[in-house]
Amino acid sequence: MFHSLRYSALVLALFGGMTVSLAQQNVSQPANTYSLEDCIRIALETNPQVKQSEITVQTNGNTYEQSKWQRWPSISFSASQGFRSGRNIDPFTNQFVQQNVSSNNYQLGGQVTLFSGFQISNSIKFNNANYQASAKDLEATRNDIMLNVALSYLQVVTNEELIIVAQRQVDASQLQVERTTKLVEAGTLAESNLLDLKSQLANDELSLVNAQNNLETAKLNLKQYMNMPGSEVINVVKIPVKDPTMQAYDATIQEIYETALNNLPQMKAANMRIEASKINVDLAKGAGMPTLTLNGGVYTAYSSAAPKKRFVGDGTGNTIEELPSPTDFIVIDNKTIPIMQRVTIPNGSTQNFRYFNQLDFNRNSAINLNLSIPIFNNFRTKYNVANAKLQQKTYEYQAQQVQLTIRKNVEQAYIDMTNAAKRYSATVNQVRALTETFRVSQVRFDVGAINSVEYNIAKANLDRANGNLVQTKYDYVFRTKILDFYMNRPLSDF
Repeated sequence: MFHSLRYSALVLALFGGMTVSLAQQNVSQPANTYSLEDCIRIALETNPQVKQSEITVQTNGNTYEQSKWQRWPSISFSASQGFRSGRNIDPFTNQFVQQNVSSNNYQLGGQVTLFSGFQISNSIKFNNANYQASAKDLEATRNDIMLNVALSYLQVVTNEELIIVAQRQVDASQLQVERTTKLVEAGTLAESNLLDLKSQLANDELSLVNAQNNLETAKLNLKQYMNMPGSEVINVVKIPVKDPTMQAYDATIQEIYETALNNLPQMKAANMRIEASKINVDLAKGAGMPTLTLNGGVYTAYSSAAPKKRFVGDGTGNTIEELPSPTDFIVIDNKTIPIMQRVTIPNGSTQNFRYFNQLDFNRNSAINLNLSIPIFNNFRTKYNVANAKLQQKTYEYQAQQVQLTIRKNVEQAYIDMTNAAKRYSATVNQVRALTETFRVSQVRFDVGAINSVEYNIAKANLDRANGNLVQTKYDYVFRTKILDFYMNRPLSDF
């Protein structure tokens, strides 16, 4: 199978031409008949490798989107339920009690990173570069699948035309056998001429069978790329390919190469991974810089040991009353008389102190600013930075390899196109010459000037040349479209 960098041009070339053709003709396709567009669509929809690449792109996209949220605070809520028995500390009063205590604790907290050595911004850039690179990898994968489908589709079309050529050969041989039979019966020609022609007819029929078998093999390959059962009957829409003109290609190898570098997804993905590796170096360096975070929270608690009733002021002020002192008193006539004293009592009443009242009463909040400065972490940062730089070098070499591969493939494609043009031109001339030779041979054979062996040689040479003409025609057009693809040109004109 041809390499994708060299031959993915065929995908857009055949696809564009087929779309235009169907739109112009406005013809409804018979059942089990597929255009190149249909074949490519089915292959992409059913190919597991494409689906895996799509999942990779989605995963990297999710990672990129999530990393952007790292700029926002993180918020969490926690709750706990506790049970204690025996001698315990009352969570409400912090006093020792000798009873079973049930308690609840609630906390709503948040934290935001104010500075972390530019880790967040670099992480966003790094994940975005990976996401974009994986998208280009998906594009390259799709190109590979479309390439294989297009090549198989082209093989089907080529073999269909070869069947037409083989059928013409059979028809011509059959016609000549019928004519010779009449001449033999009339005594004009020897019977050996008829036997030779029948042998040639048998050879032509065998060539037709071989062409039909090659067509079935090509269809099987196409169905396998479309992930269809081999028993499925399919036909393809014929691509209307014009006879190519033999004009020289209007771009140099260097121009084609430079355009390909700017458009091929493989090159873009390689460059994006270099950018990602540079950002990864900054990420590794950022691990050795200070981190400043701000966090805070709201807290509250409940204890079953807390009193169920308590005095609650109503906010209207205080009342002054004279009440006997519990500690100060005088003794008169052996009688203990308490000393009266003025006591300020807030206005209010004793109320039930229930669950939510206690949670509200125990509510408190806090805010903290934390600074962390790494001093020594066993040289982890140092070696992580060194490894990140080595990874950057690796991606740079990989990009150079992709670049060299593109150059090699462009140069090879240009030479292949030039050689295909020479082969097609020579085959056209050969067919023209052999057609005239066969015409003369047929006239001479009809008048008995040459025998059947010479006639069959002339016909066989012409038959081979016609078959070669079909193959060289598609080969030349195909390789020209490869260069068009590298040049990022519309490829719908056939």
